[in-house]
Amino acid sequence: MIKVYEFLADGFEDIEGLAPVDVLRRGGIEIQTVSVTGSEYVQTSHGVTVCADILFDDARFDDATMLLLPGGMPGSATLDAHEGLREVIMAHASRGGYIGAICAAPLVPGRLGLLRGRRATCYPGFEKYLDGAEYTAERVTVDGPFITGNGPGAALPYALRLLALLAGEDKASEVASGMGVTDF
Repeated sequence: MIKVYEFLADGFEDIEGLAPVDVLRRGGIEIQTVSVTGSEYVQTSHGVTVCADILFDDARFDDATMLLLPGGMPGSATLDAHEGLREVIMAHASRGGYIGAICAAPLVPGRLGLLRGRRATCYPGFEKYLDGAEYTAERVTVDGPFITGNGPGAALPYALRLLALLAGEDKASEVASGMGVTDF
């Protein structure tokens, strides 16, 4: 069974966090939002309060197919500083699981050395955190199990690419069509 977890910290970019949840759920993928704040309530970078599905400390992630990291600041820095999350990401990467990160959030796998020798994108200015990766400046870059997006404008193409990887191109095209999206 496909299972996705998306980690939320105060200051995450609204559309980068919520677009993947929306698109994956439309595509029939089970995705849970996970608060790393200790509270089920997480505030976005634009002051919207979101209720996460679960708290980090109450969950196990060994059943994950994919882990997602939305961008935004200080959300991305908070995710990077969360030692438990860093351990979860490293364990997931060692199993070859998918890891998606958008905007500033590729700094997390980048600083862990997971993007070394791979192609990746991120918000301009954050490429310095991609430790040994080839920075593409593309809207969305997929290299093996790593999916990166470059910012808020890439949120829908990024989310649809995640869906295509998990459920196939036909399902992603069907969802895109239903949303009025013509390219991804």
